[in-house]
Amino acid sequence: MEFEWRPGRVAKLCSDMREAGKGTDMNNKGEGISRRGFIFGISAAVGGLVLTGLPSLAESTGVVQSPLLTNAPGSEVGIWVVIDGETTTIRVARSEMGQGNFTALPMLVAEELDCDWSHVTAEYVLPEANLAHGHAWGDMMTASSASIRMSHLYLRKAGAQARHMLVDEAAARWKVSALECTARDSVVTHAASGRSLTYGELAENAARRPVPQEVTLKDPNLWRLIGTPVKRLDLEDKVLAKPIFATDVRLPDMLYATVTACPTLGGRLKDFDASKTLVMPGVRHVVPVGDTAVAIVADSWWQAHHALDTLLVRWDAGPAAALSNESIREIFLKGLDDPHPAVAQRIGNVDEVLANATNVIHADYEVPYLAHTTMEPQTCTAHVTPEFAEVWAPTQNGDGTLQVVAHTLKIDPSRVKIHKCHLGGGFGRRGVSQDWAQQAVLIARAVGKPVKMLWTREEDVRHDYYRPMSIARHVAGFDRNGKLLAWKVRLSCTSILANLMPSRLRHGQDFDMMGAFLPGDMSYHIPNFEVGYAMRQLPIPVGFWRGVNHSQNGFFRESFVDEMAHASGQDPYAFRRELLAHSPRSLAVVDEVATRAQWGHTKAGTYQGMALVECYDSVCAHVVDLSIDDEGRVKVHRVVCALDCGYVVNPSIVKKQLQGAVAYALSAVLWGQVTIKNGEVQQSNFHDYPALRISEMPVVETYLIPSGNKYIDRWGGVGEPGTPPVAPAVVNAIFAATGKRIRLLPLAGQKLV
Repeated sequence: MEFEWRPGRVAKLCSDMREAGKGTDMNNKGEGISRRGFIFGISAAVGGLVLTGLPSLAESTGVVQSPLLTNAPGSEVGIWVVIDGETTTIRVARSEMGQGNFTALPMLVAEELDCDWSHVTAEYVLPEANLAHGHAWGDMMTASSASIRMSHLYLRKAGAQARHMLVDEAAARWKVSALECTARDSVVTHAASGRSLTYGELAENAARRPVPQEVTLKDPNLWRLIGTPVKRLDLEDKVLAKPIFATDVRLPDMLYATVTACPTLGGRLKDFDASKTLVMPGVRHVVPVGDTAVAIVADSWWQAHHALDTLLVRWDAGPAAALSNESIREIFLKGLDDPHPAVAQRIGNVDEVLANATNVIHADYEVPYLAHTTMEPQTCTAHVTPEFAEVWAPTQNGDGTLQVVAHTLKIDPSRVKIHKCHLGGGFGRRGVSQDWAQQAVLIARAVGKPVKMLWTREEDVRHDYYRPMSIARHVAGFDRNGKLLAWKVRLSCTSILANLMPSRLRHGQDFDMMGAFLPGDMSYHIPNFEVGYAMRQLPIPVGFWRGVNHSQNGFFRESFVDEMAHASGQDPYAFRRELLAHSPRSLAVVDEVATRAQWGHTKAGTYQGMALVECYDSVCAHVVDLSIDDEGRVKVHRVVCALDCGYVVNPSIVKKQLQGAVAYALSAVLWGQVTIKNGEVQQSNFHDYPALRISEMPVVETYLIPSGNKYIDRWGGVGEPGTPPVAPAVVNAIFAATGKRIRLLPLAGQKLV
């Protein structure tokens, strides 16, 4: 079957909400590779692929199409803009997982395009189109708070190019100079003659014009859209519960699958007995998923889930069975004494200065493994035939999902079609680690029908790629007047890059694990400073978590900065100001948050803590106001956030990201921990891995410091910088309240009074 394919058009998302038809019994066995059988990089190799003869189940059926993720009609003016009448559709290569990409990225294009925002829609770029056309739409990876900071330039340029094409077309029709024409709100006007044409009237012919390579972008002072709190393009569809998420996908003859993996992390499947399972109502198949899991496939997900209790499985526990929290901690503690750590920064002669310091303080800090607990558990829908694979994925990395599917099925990438869906949360879980996509296509291939795979919450918690458990050791020296002379830091934990992306190691070391202490991350001026890292690899899967290494290292750093402040006899705010004397950007953020929080002026029974973290080209500081009752229960009343992310594209979205970061981080600070016993994760759901409740959410005040201007072209990240300062600000406030230092997270189970 052949169909007309146009580059960049989003795949149609099936959204028929009626019950899918029942399939026929099959006994195909799943084949494939192990969960960790391959590692892929962010950038895939690109070839000159032609997507012809690749049928789409979504396109070949009569199901209803999602109003958000449609194949928009119209004329392509460049590769990012499609115009049809009064509607302008702007393409989005990155993923939308609640952080606002589906609005903020189109705003960048629309600003330079000078289109009417009230008639703007958005659509995803097809990963297969991006691959076939040499990554013309850029990097699809949505991580490291990079969407705006890494793509703002080429997106604004795309808008300016499209505007030039439209203006040139109008000028040619009127036989006037393009310099005499102006564009505004999707209309080109020639003031001298009073003539005007809409973008819709110009688009078809403008699309045939060559794309200008050299365009001048607007002076930021002339921006009319960037910097305004326009409403989100996906807001209405979310409020009306339109089918825009992966869990909404419905296909004809679709079956449903749930999986069970070895309780021991990294364990392998030996064999299973499905005789009782196959006679359960609705169950169609029971298939192995590589050598790591077993899937039950049924007419409904509930039938598949209910049948899990009847399945008998034998596992090979593997090497992780020898590990528990206590033994892991001992391994990391020994790492702190490694005589040859990877040293990322060394200023002065730390050891000599410490040996001669009048006052020396020491402190060890620890954090546990953390799960992501996205509100939408891992899910993916796939249809695999001998000729092609079609996948509906809530992915942070469309390019990566395409490569994973092709690699898993051992087929050419040109035979893979990826439908990107909005994500019900990502937080790093759905970027590089794509075990969920592997499983879905292996199950679908085994049964020969479209299959939606959905993990249980228990599976999601117990088979995550966790934020690493980590330990830090600090040593600081002061002179007789309390002046800080030297600071030495040692970190010990498992490397994320070694686990997921070993090609990015430098000389076998993961320097990224020292984030928040690296030269570009720390604004404090310390005359003698050293940070080193001992990499200790274990068979425990670790991965990227919101804020990545800044999330734990920010806690380590800013908590100890507070300790150093008190050791020097200074107020924590004043101490930071002294260390930031040569860092005006960070100093401005600290001053802003202190002023807004009325630092040092709290009502009786309320105490404050401060923290500052620089990451992803942004600077963020928090002040926490909290109280502690007679039983030691912590109540966070207010979090004041100050953020300098350079230019602010949409202040409403930025503020909501900070609010979300506070909620996510507070959950981790108060209760978050994954404990391991004999290789098995002990937590399973929100009853033992809690999330912040609405009644526990503090007031969050957000203050933005837009430092970008015509002289400083600064674009910082937003999605992650709000997370790292929360934990240290909380524990610093607890010290202010109790005089007790909290060096181990979470707070749950610790005696505070």
